[in-house]
Amino acid sequence: MKFLIKILLPAYLIIGAVSCKDPEIKSADFTSEFGFTKGIEGPAVNAQGDLFAVNFESEGTIGRVDQQGNGEVYLTLPEGSIGNGIRFDTEGNMFIADYMGHIVYRVKKNTKNPEIWARDSTMNQPNDLAISPDGTLYLSDPNWSESTGQIWMVSPNRKIELLEANMGTTNGVEVSPDGKNLYVNESVQRMIWKYDILENGKLANKRQFLSFEDFGLDGMRCDIKGNLYITRYDKGTVLIVSPEAEFMNEISLKGKKPSNIAFGGEDGKTCYVTMADRGCFEQFRAPFPGNYYSKVH
Repeated sequence: MKFLIKILLPAYLIIGAVSCKDPEIKSADFTSEFGFTKGIEGPAVNAQGDLFAVNFESEGTIGRVDQQGNGEVYLTLPEGSIGNGIRFDTEGNMFIADYMGHIVYRVKKNTKNPEIWARDSTMNQPNDLAISPDGTLYLSDPNWSESTGQIWMVSPNRKIELLEANMGTTNGVEVSPDGKNLYVNESVQRMIWKYDILENGKLANKRQFLSFEDFGLDGMRCDIKGNLYITRYDKGTVLIVSPEAEFMNEISLKGKKPSNIAFGGEDGKTCYVTMADRGCFEQFRAPFPGNYYSKVH
C-alpha cells in the first residue's frame, strides 16, 4: 500500500498515489458500451429505481435505464440544449443542468416536458447539480478554457444567485446528508472545498477539504453516513473518504474516465458510474446506501 497524506491545516489533506483498493469490491458493466455517447453524465435514480443520464444514443437526450440495464431515450431537450447534471427532489421532479443554454430545466414527476426553472446568461457552462433537503439547488459552473469557475444557487422559489466567482474549474458538487455542508471540487486544480450552508442557503466558512497530486476530479456523491465518493477522471477509480477527509477505500473501474456517480438498486447500495471513455455505466456495491435513496424510500 502506498498512501501519502500531508497535513497542512485541519481537514486539509494532500493525497498522492493511492493503490490501497479493496479486492472484494469489483466493478462490472451495467449497460453495454457506447449505448450512450462519450458525453454520458449526470446519473440520477428516481424513487422507482430507474436510472437516468444525459446523452443516450445522441447529444441532447435524457436516457432511462431499467434495473436490468436496458436503455431508451426518455426525453429530448429543446433544440440547442445539452444536459449535464441531473437531480431529483423528494417529490420526484427531475432537474437538469443545460450547459449550452445556461438553463436549469425542471421535468415534473410523471411528465416528459422540460420547463425552464432558472436561467442566467452570465453562466459559463452549468455543469453538475446538488440539492439540499429544503430543495435548494447548487450548480457548479466551470470555464474550461480559462480554468476558472463559479458556484450558483437556485432557491425553491426559483431565484438564481451567484454565490462565488473567481474559483478554479468547479465541477463535482454535493450536499452532506444533514444539509449543513457543501462540497465543491475543482478539476484542473485537483482541489475539494468544504463550506457551511447557512439557513438562507448561502455559503460560509470555506476551507480546503482535500487536494490531490495527480489525475482529475469529476462527480461526487454522499452515502447516508456522509462519506464522499469522488470519481477520479483519467485514473479510473472512485475514492471514498469520510466527512473528516479520512481515506476509506478506492475502487478500481474497468474504464479510465469516470464522469459521475449515483446510488440506487433495491437497497440503495449499488453505485452506478458513468464512463466517458466507454459510453456506458459500470456498477459496484457500496457499504452504505446513498443519501438520496434514504430520503425517498
